[in-house]
Amino acid sequence: MFQTVPFRTTRGCIRAIFKRPLCTPVVNIFDRNVKRLQRERAAKSQHVELYDYIKDEVGYRISDRIFDVKRVFDNAVDLGASRGYVTNHVLGETVKKLTAVDLSPSMLSHVRGTPGLDFSVREMDEEKFDFDASSLDLVVSSLSLHWVNDLPACFRAVNKALKPDGVFIGAMFGGETLYELRSSLHLAEQERRGGLSPHLSPFTQIRDVGMLLNRANFTMLTIDTDEIVVGFPSMFELMGDLKGMAESNAAFNRPLHISRDTLMAAAAIYKDMYGKDDGVTATFQIIYFVGWKPCPSQPKPLPRGSADVSLKDLGKLMDPKQVGDKK
Repeated sequence: MFQTVPFRTTRGCIRAIFKRPLCTPVVNIFDRNVKRLQRERAAKSQHVELYDYIKDEVGYRISDRIFDVKRVFDNAVDLGASRGYVTNHVLGETVKKLTAVDLSPSMLSHVRGTPGLDFSVREMDEEKFDFDASSLDLVVSSLSLHWVNDLPACFRAVNKALKPDGVFIGAMFGGETLYELRSSLHLAEQERRGGLSPHLSPFTQIRDVGMLLNRANFTMLTIDTDEIVVGFPSMFELMGDLKGMAESNAAFNRPLHISRDTLMAAAAIYKDMYGKDDGVTATFQIIYFVGWKPCPSQPKPLPRGSADVSLKDLGKLMDPKQVGDKK
């Protein structure tokens, strides 16, 4: 039986990244070849479009954020484009030329773009982001970077490829994603096996994304989070959809098998703890971020101590009575 497992937040892994010197070799957590094979298998499924509901929704939201930036981008890249969840929503009036890159050529074969959009596809591992320095106006990434082993290096490569005042817009799964499934598997395995196996992939928190972007020399950061809650008949339908999304575990130390009795126990725990009248729910936490490459033309903060209004007086400024008295 195929085993599909959720994500896990591993704070120690993120802290280790911050503390290690830049010259220290990166510890690879994910097997990128396994992830490529998973995407290839998902892309070749007859019903691949049935599992697009999360990624297509987030891709649409990312494309909407591109439209919010009131400028026309000459050259853009969709990093980890998959089946074109962002590219298929980008308008040619906003982006003149777009290159969709992904680890899986079969995924890229599904990219269709929009009428009037000049786009191309290019097979490329997200960990080996390679574009000429200062050649891009925009880089977008939707629900792909959570499988990258060395996020700091990836962010630095994106920053290097952007022109001054270029923008990086993206979305990642957050640490609270699938917490229901994570808890159920933990409790079931602890009860049946007396311990825990690494069924869950390391994942990041919202505060870590900001620190990584700052370290990669991005400025004027905007980071927010949202949750998408999806209903399923049972835990097994959720696991099947994760497989169809190509979001199965790809960690090197992942167990290759989970026993039937543990799965049945996890399904019962899931239903008991997070069940509804018509099934169960699963939560997907999405972290959105926007970062800009520094440029002399960007707004700069005023010198320290130059403010003429104290923060403690903000309440008075917003008081209609105070405003009326001044008039």
